[in-house]
Amino acid sequence: MEDPRLRKLAKLLVNYSTAIKPGDNVLIENVNPEPDFLKLLIEEVHAAGAKAFLSLRDRYLERTLFADAPEEQFALQAEFECARMEKMNVYIGFTSMRNSFAWKDLPSDQIELYNNYIWKKVHIERRVPHTRWVVLRYPSPAMAQNAGMSEDSFEKFYFDVCTMDYQKMSRAMDPLKELLERSDHVKILGPGTNLEFSIKGMPAIKCDGTMNIPDGEVYTAPVRESVNGMLSYNTPSEKDGFKFEQIVFTFKNGKIIDARANDSARINKILDIDSGARYLGEFSFGLNPYITSPMLETLFDEKIAGSLHITPGNSYDDCDNGNHSALHWDIVLMQDETSGGGEVWIDDVLVRKNGLFVLPELAGLNPDALKG
Repeated sequence: MEDPRLRKLAKLLVNYSTAIKPGDNVLIENVNPEPDFLKLLIEEVHAAGAKAFLSLRDRYLERTLFADAPEEQFALQAEFECARMEKMNVYIGFTSMRNSFAWKDLPSDQIELYNNYIWKKVHIERRVPHTRWVVLRYPSPAMAQNAGMSEDSFEKFYFDVCTMDYQKMSRAMDPLKELLERSDHVKILGPGTNLEFSIKGMPAIKCDGTMNIPDGEVYTAPVRESVNGMLSYNTPSEKDGFKFEQIVFTFKNGKIIDARANDSARINKILDIDSGARYLGEFSFGLNPYITSPMLETLFDEKIAGSLHITPGNSYDDCDNGNHSALHWDIVLMQDETSGGGEVWIDDVLVRKNGLFVLPELAGLNPDALKG
């Protein structure tokens, strides 16, 4: 029997998130295939008058594929994937997580080749700026386990999060977008954190269900060389199959001059991938009222209500601060009272304290208002 929640999600992705039109070419890419949901997506794409194309991948098999692959293989794969992406108007990508650490023992040099060729050339340089795209995660037992929830409870949580009223959220985001676009100086305070930077002249982008599902953030980017101070993240972050914890960055004139974590050598190798990896490409407020704690899944964690994510690496084309890199690593700082609290000041005005907006014009973004 068809799950009506999945049909609702498929309709949201096709008709709202990517606004598919008759004649569009739509690439649906699924890591660890989920046939039932794929069937619904294809039906909704066809109902919209568009053409659907499938790309099915498997992280377990890709680990074997990439473990001993020469550089020429990565280059060739990037070439033919770029050629396919050039023909697409829309991209819908989703993963059904089986194991967050499937690539944990993949040699770091091979991961670097993957990031520099396939991720950078196909996704950062081609897919992101040239298609209407949305990415998401499909509910799985592994995700429920990471969230510390039963499978039934996680599914309810998942559909509450992913199919919320994004149009209401979008309207509530407008005052924050306007504030950021007329502002200059940002100061972030919290345990182990005292960070300052400028956002003068940078646009602010609403993420309201049109690029990620779940969604719920407003982002901008620091002026590249303006970042100074210390930043201590308080959530774990999975990157290239490794769980990083206790991440601390020290910045001077925009650059991360010191990076520490539970594996400092590993994190510094990531940050040395290219000249842009030690500079920031994004600063964002997490706003989804249904996401309240980390679950080691970036698409969810970066939307935690009351959080920030401050991102080393590539900036987006729609908010380009001049920093370009094969890296774009969204790492989350929670500022709710339970997590240690914190403050965000903009142009010497307190904007958010302990995860809640204190300016009246931004009160509509607090969790109770978005849920109500």
